[in-house]
Amino acid sequence: MIYLPIADNIDHVIVDVIQALSPLVLFFLILQVLSLKLPKDYVINLLKGLLITLIGMVLFFQGVKIAFLPAGQRIGELCGTIEQTWLLIPFGFMLGFLSTYAEPSVRVLCYQVETSSNGYIKGSLILYALSIGVAISVGVGMIRILYGFPFLPIIFGGYLLVLILLRFCDSDFIGIAFDSGGFATGPMAVTFLMAFAVGVADSMGGRDPLLDGFGMISLIFLTPILMLLIIGIIFKMKKKEMYHDS
Repeated sequence: MIYLPIADNIDHVIVDVIQALSPLVLFFLILQVLSLKLPKDYVINLLKGLLITLIGMVLFFQGVKIAFLPAGQRIGELCGTIEQTWLLIPFGFMLGFLSTYAEPSVRVLCYQVETSSNGYIKGSLILYALSIGVAISVGVGMIRILYGFPFLPIIFGGYLLVLILLRFCDSDFIGIAFDSGGFATGPMAVTFLMAFAVGVADSMGGRDPLLDGFGMISLIFLTPILMLLIIGIIFKMKKKEMYHDS
């Protein structure tokens, strides 16, 4: 049994977060002195916000280290030892859907899209499209691990399909589609699903965790783009039908 104390090596996490935030703080302070000249109360509030951000990032990265990564890898190792290995495909599909459905950054994107479009594009539609897209990508990732399909043709073919769909997609959806990939590859996907895939590849005989386990995040980035481009094509077709009827 693996036991990780809550504060195990948290000092390293604190140092890493400080190093990540320090250039931004320094850049702001230089601009504040040279040109911004923001009010003192505003600067104090901003520094308080940065402190809260630092604490939040430390807690998040520590939580990832002691919870998400080991849990995802152990679940993957356990699933990789089952006799009916084909069950990994629907199981991966389910994990992909649930992790994206619960992803905070995806919820933010859905809210922003619905608000910016004045309800024309429903946030729930974007949420389910991204969740299904990530579910498909994890399912494909499991197929790739199980049967040893090479990664390059899958990713190359996927982005070639993206370029083709761009020609037929409603322009309103193009920017949303490409942003969606970044939102879908949030902390839930990167920390849990990647660890899960590496754990599956590591526990299966004849599979290299470096060669077969990684690449999952690039698939997760790709499929939401494809899903929203397809939705954009459907919306464009509906627009044409409305204009034709009118």
